[in-house]
Amino acid sequence: MGFPKGFLWGGAVAANQCEGAYLEDGKGLCVPDMLLGGDVNTPRTFLPKTDPTAFYPSHEAVDFYHHYKEDIAMFAEMGWNVFRFSINWGRIFPNGDDEEPNEAGLKFYDDVINECHKHGMEPLITLCHYEIPWNIVTKYNGFTDRRVIDLFVKYATTCFKRYKDKVKYWLTFNEINIACMGEGGIGNLYGLGMMDPEDVNSDHRIPLDELKSDPQKMFEALHNEFVASALTVKAGHEINPDFMIGNMIAHTTVYPLTPNPKDILAAYDEDDFKNNFCGDVQVRGEYPSYMWRYFKENGIDTSYITEEDKKILKEGTVDFYTFSYYQSNCITVNKDVEMAKGNMTVGAKNPYLEASDWGWQIDPDGLRYTLKLLNGRYPHTPLMIVENGLGAFDKVEEDGSIHDDYRIAYLRPHIAAMKEAIEDGVPLIGYTTWGPIDLVSAGTGQYAKRYGFVYVDRHDDGTGDFSRSRKDSFYWYKKVIASNGEDLD
Repeated sequence: MGFPKGFLWGGAVAANQCEGAYLEDGKGLCVPDMLLGGDVNTPRTFLPKTDPTAFYPSHEAVDFYHHYKEDIAMFAEMGWNVFRFSINWGRIFPNGDDEEPNEAGLKFYDDVINECHKHGMEPLITLCHYEIPWNIVTKYNGFTDRRVIDLFVKYATTCFKRYKDKVKYWLTFNEINIACMGEGGIGNLYGLGMMDPEDVNSDHRIPLDELKSDPQKMFEALHNEFVASALTVKAGHEINPDFMIGNMIAHTTVYPLTPNPKDILAAYDEDDFKNNFCGDVQVRGEYPSYMWRYFKENGIDTSYITEEDKKILKEGTVDFYTFSYYQSNCITVNKDVEMAKGNMTVGAKNPYLEASDWGWQIDPDGLRYTLKLLNGRYPHTPLMIVENGLGAFDKVEEDGSIHDDYRIAYLRPHIAAMKEAIEDGVPLIGYTTWGPIDLVSAGTGQYAKRYGFVYVDRHDDGTGDFSRSRKDSFYWYKKVIASNGEDLD
């Protein structure tokens, strides 16, 4: 059977990691604009008081804002029929709560969307890929304030109305379940914004994993995102009934480290809390039973979940389920084991897997396993993988070539696993690799952590002319798409 006709092949980026032009044409400050760079061993740091001597990678990123025509033409050369990108909320409403949208921001995305159509690509737009206006954090404390629900819906409907005849596929919040990945750091800063005022007003560099947070506020903020997402789905379907509006989950597949029943139960609970909870709310339209137990046992007051909210969640379920997949982790009750890093997660090291330069365990079989699990959990919901890729150090040879066989070696078995899952009957509709062009790493703020098929001459010391060049993987992915996933050699 193989990949179906019309399967969506492409790549995915985020505005804060690729666009640059951070205050150009009326854009307002956003949370990622306060993040400094890091490296493989140093946590990314947060500095809310702008320091003219500091290096903020997102301020220029890889300058997609001025190179989008060139970049989209290169994507088209690979044969893409879908391009996943995000709209930066701060380009449309610079402060998040402005009365009127910024026309220059709307026009920029008009131009990007038109360029996609010119090259035969469907835009797949993420409305919130961690790009929260800074004013929403400082004035409202992020999504902890229910007023931000209406502000987000206003922003989303502005985009829906503007692009209703140009865009079919939408995602509400990127990796919404990051709130469940830990009490601070990324889950605190990106998207939820319930930082301690001391952090918000700090003039010191603070590692992300040291940002303060409050579990009660975290779950309240997450709930408000659920409601905002559901209201956005409802509004989108009223504006254009043909819209396909999805969620997006950071999926980290978990296995028990041993056959010990306690490890098996621990892995099951981990999977429910970190992977399934948010998907259950957005696909099924209600909080799962295991979360009510979690709230009770962890002292979370759930009075913020109103009967009206429950009705909204039921009425605003998503049309398709999308997720990122980079690696798997093992779970054990034994504390004395070697640990492995991951996409905002840490787990026990799996002795059967190799790892990337950043310690992420590489597990293509886990992708097929994950697709089968999700199909069983949500049997009538189309699935799409919207992030998958390998961050690695790339070397430019003297002749300008970049031989990234390791990236091809990572992607090849993952695509093969997708084909096997389709043979299993999984309704997989598309695949967008993460970082098809080099960009700023969200986790570390590095340029050196490269994912792309397209190399960008930009480096962690701020040097580079932003010129683009094709890696070996560029030509390989082009061949994969031309064969609709059949030719992986």
